[in-house]
Amino acid sequence: MHTRLLNGMGSLAVATAAAAWLASGGLAAQTPKAAPKTAAPAAAANKIGTKTFSPTRLPDGHPDLQGTYDVATITPVERPASLGTRLVLTDEEVTGLEKYEQQRVDKGAEPSRADRAAPPVGGDTSPTKSYLEGLFRSGGGVVGGYNNFWIAAGSRNVEVDGQKRSSLIVDPPDGRVPRTKPEAQRRNQMYNATRVSPDASESAAAAGPPGAYDGPESRPLAERCLLGFSNTSGPPTLPNYFYNNLKQIVQTPTYVMILNEMVHDTRIIRIGGPHFPQSIRNWMGDSVGHWEGDTLVVDTTNFTNKTQFRGSGENLHVIERFIRTDAKTLLYRFTVEDPTTWDKPWTGEYPWNGTDEHLYEYACHEGNYSLESVLKGARLADAQAASAKKP
Repeated sequence: MHTRLLNGMGSLAVATAAAAWLASGGLAAQTPKAAPKTAAPAAAANKIGTKTFSPTRLPDGHPDLQGTYDVATITPVERPASLGTRLVLTDEEVTGLEKYEQQRVDKGAEPSRADRAAPPVGGDTSPTKSYLEGLFRSGGGVVGGYNNFWIAAGSRNVEVDGQKRSSLIVDPPDGRVPRTKPEAQRRNQMYNATRVSPDASESAAAAGPPGAYDGPESRPLAERCLLGFSNTSGPPTLPNYFYNNLKQIVQTPTYVMILNEMVHDTRIIRIGGPHFPQSIRNWMGDSVGHWEGDTLVVDTTNFTNKTQFRGSGENLHVIERFIRTDAKTLLYRFTVEDPTTWDKPWTGEYPWNGTDEHLYEYACHEGNYSLESVLKGARLADAQAASAKKP
């Protein structure tokens, strides 16, 4: 089931909580630029590992990538620290992870007892045993957020070429985003001195510097319903781990469109030609595609610093590859670089699984009721603080 919410305050994949779970070893408990060199597997037409596939082709001779895809998964973007450089999990480990998630979902779906006790003061702060469990708890606050009715998370681990992966990131070898440069940290601190970071998660957005609630422009983009939660809009486009997991591709010889179910973001990718001048910058960058054999390669530049994907700036550069691996599946591979933010590029990949389900409108739009209530609450808090200071 896909969740249809009427406001823009749905749960986000919470970066702070996710980082803590991963670092603790959670599993153990203007012309398109050349693609950056990484240790990721090479994009080789429609051959992945030992598999070969002859895709259906459109009249222009290129593979048909069209369809609706479900990207839900329980595999985190970054690898738990306890796994080090181990990219592949054992069958037993994956079975345990998937079984625990199913048990957790089943328990959450049980009827609530009318005589149940109140939650503990401060909420449930007991250790979590899975990536999603940590995200859900922090996404709604430890006292509780949406129950299972509102959530349609993944239930399966990512598998690529028969390998059950421990993370979406495959390079660097530790499966983690490289450390942010000190100068990038200082840049972001200055930019966000009076506002919440544009890509902040819901729990992180609850705090913030002075001025964080002065107006809508000071709030995160997802809270304002301008871009999808957890960079589902892309590029790179990532799972959100909560709900609205579908993406639809429509393809012509000159354009490719990707429609995201989460916050209804739509990417229009031109096929061929140069990038826009650097003076023209878009929130999702300027995407130009070309074909390398049977692989659609999309080069995106011209980002704005108003998005700050994982702390990046205007120099963000993303290379994406879309590869048809069978009649129902695409392999989505991405490489991210920003020399002003990270010392080296990083690469990830995961499958987009075809589905017959339909996308539904996510009725979250700028100026939604929740944002109005957030700002009203802030003004009330300001008035109360001023009244308390009076003699």
